[in-house]
Amino acid sequence: MEAQLNPEVIKTAQAHEGPIETDAVIIGAGPVGLFQVFELGLLEIKAHVIDSLPHPGGQCVELYPDKPIYDIPAVPVCTGQELTDNLLKQIAPFGATFHYGQEVSTVEKQDDGRFFVETAKGTQFLSKTIFIAAGVGAFQPRTLKVEGLETFDGSQLFYSVKNPDDFAGKNLVIVGGGDSALDWALDFVKDGPHKAESVILIHRRDGFKAAPANVAKMRELCEAYEMQFIVGQITGYDEHDGRLTGVKVTGSDAVTRVVPLDVLLVFFGLSPKLGPIAQWGLDIERKQLKVDTEKFSTSVPGIFAVGDINIYPGKKKLILSGFHECALAAFGAMPIIAPEKKVFLQYTTTSPKLHKVLGVESPVFD
Repeated sequence: MEAQLNPEVIKTAQAHEGPIETDAVIIGAGPVGLFQVFELGLLEIKAHVIDSLPHPGGQCVELYPDKPIYDIPAVPVCTGQELTDNLLKQIAPFGATFHYGQEVSTVEKQDDGRFFVETAKGTQFLSKTIFIAAGVGAFQPRTLKVEGLETFDGSQLFYSVKNPDDFAGKNLVIVGGGDSALDWALDFVKDGPHKAESVILIHRRDGFKAAPANVAKMRELCEAYEMQFIVGQITGYDEHDGRLTGVKVTGSDAVTRVVPLDVLLVFFGLSPKLGPIAQWGLDIERKQLKVDTEKFSTSVPGIFAVGDINIYPGKKKLILSGFHECALAAFGAMPIIAPEKKVFLQYTTTSPKLHKVLGVESPVFD
């Protein structure tokens, strides 16, 4: 169940004349970007957060809002939506301002050391620091290349599942051989509020890049005639009165068969695109931003990169790694934001100052 959030948790931007002057701009409102707000907040730095999506949560909410995550420290299991909701609660005391549905198009260093930042919608900032937490960049799903099929995008063709209940009772064709395809196929077959009328899984070969247990479960369900698996590739489609009625699947035997459907779900993964970030003069390696491991600074002082967007020796693309990077990046930014201020490591358990910042009462220890 989605957490009930206080309206003050999410502060969206109001109309503003001229550039917004701030200490920190965070690009990306996924889990790592949200936690960057927290780490800056502990150091009494307020941030503006920009995201191309119309909501917080990044990939977690966009791609698997209802799927369980098991590797968040001290949280045995939570969904992508629950993780996002809890992070929003955690950062509520720090008054971050969110700018949704906007992509940063321009970053330029100014003579006074600050950065001029502008979005494609014309929102402008003058910021002392920038924290890039853009995940894999301006990610886009890899699409099914069948001419004309894009006509049904958003009506009968989907590359992600926002609300599983929308597909309840439908005849589904799911395409892909990774975890997402297998997960959703199994999810829509089982009894529950969003059980499909039928599920047919299509993959170009009889081999999967998915959890072996899920592959075994899929084969078991096929043997029990509860779902179907077809080896082949979609090479065309049928329509009637403007509606998609079936897909043409060409098998390894070169025979093309028509598979009827109500909805086509395609999971080919994401195509990471740095987009405008590639033009900002930062050192890039394999579509990722090179950083040091002391403060996670990029090659441009004042611009930091945290989460999946960065690369360094030993890098692991885990949410918990991104959280660690946020803490060091926040401390690394302080000499730029407030060079006159001495910063000491304090603990939220015992620091009265941090308790004040967080808006909580200091505990009394015996």
